[in-house]
Amino acid sequence: MNVLLIGSGGREHAIAWKLAQSKDLDKLYIAPGNPGTAQCGENIPIGVNDIDKLRDFALQNNVGLVVVGPEDPLAGGIVDVFEDAGIKAFGPGGKAAQLEADKAFAKQLMRSSCVSTAEARTFDRFSDAKAYIASRDEAVVIKAAGLAKGKGVFVCDDPADGILAAEQIMCDKIFGSAGDVIIVEDKLLGEEASILAFVDGRNIYVMESSQDHKPIGDGDTGPNTGGMGAYSPAPIVTESLMNQITREILVPIVDGMNRNGTPYKGVLYAGLMITAGGPRVLEFNVRFGDPETQPILMRLKSDLLEVLLAVCDSTLDKIHLKWDPRPAVCVVMSAGGYPGDYGKGHKITGIKEAEQLGDVVVFHAGTKQENGDVVTNGGRVLGVTALGGTITAAQEKAYKAVGKIKFEGAYYRRDIADKALKGAVS
Repeated sequence: MNVLLIGSGGREHAIAWKLAQSKDLDKLYIAPGNPGTAQCGENIPIGVNDIDKLRDFALQNNVGLVVVGPEDPLAGGIVDVFEDAGIKAFGPGGKAAQLEADKAFAKQLMRSSCVSTAEARTFDRFSDAKAYIASRDEAVVIKAAGLAKGKGVFVCDDPADGILAAEQIMCDKIFGSAGDVIIVEDKLLGEEASILAFVDGRNIYVMESSQDHKPIGDGDTGPNTGGMGAYSPAPIVTESLMNQITREILVPIVDGMNRNGTPYKGVLYAGLMITAGGPRVLEFNVRFGDPETQPILMRLKSDLLEVLLAVCDSTLDKIHLKWDPRPAVCVVMSAGGYPGDYGKGHKITGIKEAEQLGDVVVFHAGTKQENGDVVTNGGRVLGVTALGGTITAAQEKAYKAVGKIKFEGAYYRRDIADKALKGAVS
């Protein structure tokens, strides 16, 4: 089968790397891809939001399955376009993608489905948001309601900082139209976890747990990013807790989407806070997480193409996934200055040496090929991912691999997976 994968980040390189291992794959195309995906298939110079060109390419090249990586084209209805053209597409339709694209919609769905989440208010006028935040004397979380590439969340221990964040989002338009509406939430206390599940409209298959590290600085300090690293599994997610998450969060949300007439197919990602009172939802995403996908797919031993097709065909109940019991740790190497302004075009060396350590894959995110060299081309540049017999071993190998990679301004957190060590056998 010919497959078209849409996207160009670290998530897409991980998906391409795993799809390339399938016995049923004939040809893998990636649009637009990056130097990493070029090692797994053929990169095609078509942008992720150029939906008509992508459809035409798929039709002309006998593509049997389209896999959509990023959230923007999903929210734009790309899956509907492919299905209307008679091509299977992995991901939710445009209306179902509101679950990520419209946080106000997601909050309402959680309320109507009795899913535990933070108390919140929605505002479309800054003056109203300012008055409400000023009336608070506790920490608040300010969120752009639209898509902001993982950066549209401000955790403010002082309500005065919350007012400033709301002004930046709504008045200064730092996230464009994604900030026309904001959500003001209570701050939840606990430890975060990422739960990703395959959903075929009726059946839910939960993947191995993981934990992301959103803030730029060690100890979860500084502004939020798209994610500075992840590990899998997350020891905090016990078997009983996973059962509770499935029963009280995933099942009600999938049922709620069906009640709304927008059945959900694809990957359902629940970003959770594990509080003293149990798991509560921070957000839903409608695609594979980045960088959680990198360690999760490093651990997946089953054929990814087979499960993606089962989701499209609503036969997920016939699938049984096998996982490598070894933990995996992904450390993101970013450009200096990220998530603010950063430079591009810096030569990257040491990737081959890092991968020669064994059980290490360096997933490309913000890179491009230039004059025979791989150079930086984004904020998050690489996701250095390693397997190990224990969390400690995986962490040590990932950082040993990171140490072999050089580029000007390279930055990375030095505490990825430290939280896991509290509950891990080292």
